[in-house]
Amino acid sequence: MRTPDGSLVSDYEYHLPPDRIARYPTERRDGSRLLVLPAGDASNGTDEGAFRHLHFRDVVDLFEPGDVLVVNESKVLPARLLGSKPTGALAEVLLMRPAPDSADSHVWEALVRPGRKLKPGRTVEIAPELRVDILDAAPGGGRLVRLVTELSVEEALSRYGHMPLPPYIGREDEPLDRERYQTVYARTAGSVAAPTAGLHFTDDVLAAIEAKGVMRAAVTLHVGIGTFRPIESEDPSDHEMHHESYEVSQEAAATVNSAKAAGGRVWAVGTTAVRTLESVVDDDGRIQPGAGSTALFIRPPQTLRVVDCLLTNFHLPRSTLMMLVSALAGYERTLAAYNAAISGGYRFYSYGDAMAVLTR
Repeated sequence: MRTPDGSLVSDYEYHLPPDRIARYPTERRDGSRLLVLPAGDASNGTDEGAFRHLHFRDVVDLFEPGDVLVVNESKVLPARLLGSKPTGALAEVLLMRPAPDSADSHVWEALVRPGRKLKPGRTVEIAPELRVDILDAAPGGGRLVRLVTELSVEEALSRYGHMPLPPYIGREDEPLDRERYQTVYARTAGSVAAPTAGLHFTDDVLAAIEAKGVMRAAVTLHVGIGTFRPIESEDPSDHEMHHESYEVSQEAAATVNSAKAAGGRVWAVGTTAVRTLESVVDDDGRIQPGAGSTALFIRPPQTLRVVDCLLTNFHLPRSTLMMLVSALAGYERTLAAYNAAISGGYRFYSYGDAMAVLTR
């Protein structure tokens, strides 16, 4: 019988009781729990006693002077538009990204529901001052759409858009989600899902980390709906990642390079920050500034070239995100941590608790 080693998708299966899925955030952002995987040989420390159980506000104690904290400043768009067809039947449009080949800021790529009914030439009425016209087919089964309104796109979404909560949360978005499904440092709008590891940070926690002599670097990677896309094949190499756009400033690159050169640890807040950094590192191990798109799929037995420590939430089984964590922490150690979190009553997924993976 084969021993799971992280090379197949089924190796990342686990059973989660439904009541462990966090449907709402904790009362305080930093009140969530934090499972810590201490530095050490990734092949060891797979028993539950090897892990530390803290609260997220205690994360400050894990940092050392000279470390650098890399955050993803992408801001979640209230990109879910609910409306109706001219017949009165309900319809939904989820905006994905501005159409790359259009100079019109009101033309977007989107997913629509019901897909079979919303073909080119159809319309969806969202509000008296906002209509969505279906223009054409788009890659991945999507649609090219135009927002027909005298409002700017930002204002239209602010008034009529809904936060695109993941389906597993199992409820409609509420006013609290406008704030809580967004990091406190979100700056650049463009994501259709939150970089959830950052949801635990408060301004006070960030200030306390910086007071320890830790630098902060901000990058941007706009999270696409592909983050929830299941892997259909058993062989991970058969999986095609969706492209996501990123930007790394000169300042951010210099900050990370300076910390690494001085021996500091690079902390990534979330898998999106990891993928951004690992997409722009050159052959000499230095971060190169720039903008582009990445479809980088990080999984065992690959190793990370930039990131030393990772703050992340608990991810869906059989997901590319679990595989990325395993590339840093080790496959057996990652599965042991998930088992410890399940037996320890941790909350999972976007609004759930966090884990910290330290390699040195």
